[in-house]
Amino acid sequence: MFRPSLFAELRHYTPARFSADLTAGLVVGVVALPLSIAFAIASGVSPEKGLVTAVVAGLLVSLLGGSRHQIGGPTGAFIVIVAGIHAQYGPAGLTTATLMAGIILVVMGFARFGSVLKYIPYPVIVGFTGGIALIILASQVKDFLGLQMGDVPQGFLAKWLEYARHLRTVNPWAVGVAGLSVAVMVFWPRVTHRLPGSVVALALGTTVTAVFRLPVETIGGRFGEIPSSLPLPVMPAFDPATIKALVRPATTIAILAAIESLLSAVVADGMTGDRHDSDTELIAQGAANIVVPFFGGIPATGAIARTATNIRNGATSPVAGIVHALTLLLVMLFFGKWAGLIPMPVLAAVLVLVAYNMSELRSFAAIMRGPRSDVVVMATTFGLTVVFDLTVAIEVGMMLAAFLFMHRMAAVSNVKVLTREFTHDVDGGEDPGAVARREIPDGVEVYEISGSFFFGAATKFKEAMRQVEKPPRVQIVRLRHVYALDSTGIHLLEEMLHNARRHGTSLILAGLHSQPVQALQHSGFLKQVGQDNLCDGIDGALTRAREILANDHPGEA
Repeated sequence: MFRPSLFAELRHYTPARFSADLTAGLVVGVVALPLSIAFAIASGVSPEKGLVTAVVAGLLVSLLGGSRHQIGGPTGAFIVIVAGIHAQYGPAGLTTATLMAGIILVVMGFARFGSVLKYIPYPVIVGFTGGIALIILASQVKDFLGLQMGDVPQGFLAKWLEYARHLRTVNPWAVGVAGLSVAVMVFWPRVTHRLPGSVVALALGTTVTAVFRLPVETIGGRFGEIPSSLPLPVMPAFDPATIKALVRPATTIAILAAIESLLSAVVADGMTGDRHDSDTELIAQGAANIVVPFFGGIPATGAIARTATNIRNGATSPVAGIVHALTLLLVMLFFGKWAGLIPMPVLAAVLVLVAYNMSELRSFAAIMRGPRSDVVVMATTFGLTVVFDLTVAIEVGMMLAAFLFMHRMAAVSNVKVLTREFTHDVDGGEDPGAVARREIPDGVEVYEISGSFFFGAATKFKEAMRQVEKPPRVQIVRLRHVYALDSTGIHLLEEMLHNARRHGTSLILAGLHSQPVQALQHSGFLKQVGQDNLCDGIDGALTRAREILANDHPGEA
């Protein structure tokens, strides 16, 4: 259940692999520097908290994770939820929520939820990811344009109204630096993929601003000097009332962390041909989010872009992730004060590009061309994320997806009274098991249920039952096309058996598959209906029906 990749890789580790991991880790560490700072600032916390998170979480994810190439740290997906928690509950509330999310992730890992999370509907993921991207974009307008205004409001619409009021305060130097940074990040990949454009944009933008002394706000100007040391762990203060209020936000953080980390691991597997351990990865992410709050950090998860950069630069094992964390630590210790020179427009440009990449515009457009139900789920999740709250968006999106799934399952479920319609070859054709090919004795009704027999098919089943005006002597229920049976389906069969006994009708089940058999056996229904009335196919069921008719014992089931 808990099998960290690092321990398996060290058994076959070589100096050549270490050299490759060292190079990759150094590159990713440099790449993570501006992103960690930018995500922290966008989340409403001081820049060093992003660096601390990248160091501590990055180290633990690589030490304990189930993926060879995963890079852990703060990501853009958390900006919305972290900013909301920090604004409402303060630093102590954010610390508590992060710790709670870590515990939830560990529980999810040991409960083997790694594979279950893969079934979260794609429209829900695209919807809230697109919503997060739009909110990130909106949050960076102030710094991108260099607007002279106070704090940016929390509400999405309130942000744009406030921007409109201060539009006349645009700083052309800030726009120029931000525009230059975007251009560098867009066109740099044509030069090389080894070093990401964000690092080049950061270096160029900082140099231009410092050399020409441009009137542009910097990190140091807003937040002061970044500490050049890793803070000592401190026991967080817990408030029971706050813990209760933070259950939902903490659960949202855990779900986001699980989705993004596993998605990143899947991307890494696709690039390398490896296979990650989902449950171990969840436990590692949980451990990282449990430890990070003690150092004053923010939520962390697997970072797709940094993981891909790690692979492209030749990483062979989690050692590269460890080197990445140590690189950031060294940068923080020896060059932290220089980070204060980074212009805010450059970080805004980095986040604008992050938002664009997160938006998944192609996926958005593809779903818009798909089934209407998927469009509704995606649009609802997207709208709720932008206008209201990410937690509400995920909850409602999942509920909508579940209801639509049930509707689709009910739509493909079918109940037919074959005895009445067999002359029209309802189930005939080329089917060798068709009732139309057999002689049905008088006093026998044959029903066939197709699809998953769960509560969504209950209405159809009852409607088919009402078609029978006079109770027959024998009812045969064919379940050869039923592969899933839930408690409601079992209840309907029990109700059918009860009514059959009341009218002196014998009930026969034919063609059961393994899951329905196990469900009926566990419920005790098979014992009620009797072993003689369980048949492999329609021919055996008809033979049993003729025996009952020959014996002619009314009321016997």
